[in-house]
Amino acid sequence: MASRTIAIYGKGGIGKSFTTTNLSATFALMNKRVLQLGCDPKHDSTTSLFGGISLPTLTDVFSDKNARNEQVGISDIVFRRDIPGFPQPIYGIELGGPQVGRGCGGRGIISGFDVLEKLGIFDWDIDVILMDFLGDVVCGGFATPLARSLSEEVLLVTSNDRQSIFTSNNICQANNYFKTIGGRSRLLGLIVNRDDGSGMAERYAEAAGINVLMKVPYNTEARDMDDSFDFAVRLPAIRRQFERLAADILNDAITPCEARGLEFIDFVKLFGNVSSELPAAASPEELFSRSVVSHVPGLETTVNGPVGIKDEIIDSERQHMLKCIDMLDEAGREIYTLLEIEGKSPEQIADLTNLGLLEVNQRIADARKALRRLFFDL
Repeated sequence: MASRTIAIYGKGGIGKSFTTTNLSATFALMNKRVLQLGCDPKHDSTTSLFGGISLPTLTDVFSDKNARNEQVGISDIVFRRDIPGFPQPIYGIELGGPQVGRGCGGRGIISGFDVLEKLGIFDWDIDVILMDFLGDVVCGGFATPLARSLSEEVLLVTSNDRQSIFTSNNICQANNYFKTIGGRSRLLGLIVNRDDGSGMAERYAEAAGINVLMKVPYNTEARDMDDSFDFAVRLPAIRRQFERLAADILNDAITPCEARGLEFIDFVKLFGNVSSELPAAASPEELFSRSVVSHVPGLETTVNGPVGIKDEIIDSERQHMLKCIDMLDEAGREIYTLLEIEGKSPEQIADLTNLGLLEVNQRIADARKALRRLFFDL
């Protein structure tokens, strides 16, 4: 029997990993074989599942294996934990991603799924695969389960704040788009985490046509258990809610949403009165009324005037700069002229003047410092 595949989306920090982890634990307690797949570059989805351990990520393992011309195997990236009192182990994978500023997280997600499909993930003897996805990144890689119909069903995790609801609305609209081009992922509905009783998420859900599946109130004991890498479903009240949701999923008791989502203007109107006035356009004149940056060789200066600055003003600035250059000492004037007027590199200047490169660079720095002082003092 094929695995049940469920993608869980939510804004970063809203509790989607908390929700995914406790849903994994609930399925395992119901004697189901569960795989939790962390699809966030932070690679912290499975931390609570594994008692605080950070799993080796597929991204890092693949990079290491590739450097040694070796193939990635299942045992390199799939880990299991046998938990006392649980009739089934829980399996975990972290896709991971590049370090900040060193690559595209979405590209890492796509590549990670390519590796998993080659390893036959959807043919493994697993009852439920839960995919924990970051929802507030619009990069196409994070929509992989929707774009390629790798997830049969989608759950949205939100709170009652505008930003987390906005993220859920974006995912709803993305899923609708992929359905127009053959996508088959079904939106089951919304989970309201840290529910404060304001009803804002429910108000949105009604307007957008989305089911509200579960409301989890803020619970300091549940938070403390999660922070200490334990399961909040050990608390009877929390467990009953997750058991009800898990049973409804397994028994196909949830009618998928035909949710339209909301356009931006309709969305923001949920939160208050929206001005009907069009925004006033800023003019170049007002933005440049006080200062315009003029790039004089080696120095940035400011001059009064609009964006269409007159040629005579530019010429005046250049004349002023040349006057300042003439006032430098002979060594500084020679160095600066070679550098900025003749366009020579420090290395070329060193050859022409028979000076060491360190001394040339020091003279350049001294000349620039003197020029700044002369330019603004004269």
